[in-house]
Amino acid sequence: MTRARVAFDIPETALIDELFSADALERLGSVADIVDPGSASVLITGWGSAALTTDELERRPALRVVVHAAGTVKRLVTPAVWERGIRVSSCAGANSLPVAEYTLGTILLGAKDAFESARRYRLTGDMHAARPGADAGAYDITVGVVGASRIGRRLVELLAPFDIDVRVYDPSVELPAGGRVRQTSLDELLAASDIVSLHAPSLPETYRMIGAAELAMMRDGALLVNTARGALVDTAALTAEIAAGRLRAVLDVTDPEPLPIDHPLFSLPGATITPHIAGSLGNELGRLGEQVVDEIVSFVRAGILRHEITRAELPLIA
Repeated sequence: MTRARVAFDIPETALIDELFSADALERLGSVADIVDPGSASVLITGWGSAALTTDELERRPALRVVVHAAGTVKRLVTPAVWERGIRVSSCAGANSLPVAEYTLGTILLGAKDAFESARRYRLTGDMHAARPGADAGAYDITVGVVGASRIGRRLVELLAPFDIDVRVYDPSVELPAGGRVRQTSLDELLAASDIVSLHAPSLPETYRMIGAAELAMMRDGALLVNTARGALVDTAALTAEIAAGRLRAVLDVTDPEPLPIDHPLFSLPGATITPHIAGSLGNELGRLGEQVVDEIVSFVRAGILRHEITRAELPLIA
């Protein structure tokens, strides 16, 4: 078996230790030698890695495969990568799991009005006054999932055990009908949903797809959850709806990102802003490292990349 020549191109070296356990590195060592990036046939990239421009690739003449130990490769991969026949693999699938789990937790807590109840309790100390209203709870509510991406589909699966109707909007995907899941138009989804969760990629076609007109379609008191991309939402229009007390939002991504420290969304009742934490972090990084090693082992032994990203699909994914 020919051994691969593998190099790490992850600027934050401490991140390598978080991604790769001793066992993972031992498995990697069974099929590969760690070498200088200039002589590597396989490059492991991650958050902060430089874009693989023509100049960068000139310094890596032996490079044949890039395995990205993170989610999106859009910033990393340039036309020069495809022109040289370099294959690309991403951990976007593995990274989608914690995002879907985070979103599920947010939906269940948001249905209970837990975020605002906690805020009111902290400010008043009055347990009774801080409790949510009679319409709080996740029983028989409708959740709208915008985008049947990896994360969107995983979220739909996670919602299945609950007494929740699910509406899905994605014109590029035909979903099998069944149970409490139904594919609809965006307008119908927005009007019908108690909670709307965004999982569409950031494309020219999806820029501010949730603008003033779309927000106006949402029910009074509805919750908007965004763990996808901030550019999907018109921030000014959403801020106005929250300031008016009509909508609520939990935003793990924003436009711009980060928001200015004095932005009203940080202080408005009804808005909860988290610092882009839905994706893999902490011990969840180990899942990405395991997938990277699995991918390299598969490539060395069988020439197969199980999580390959092609040139054709790159513009369509997150």
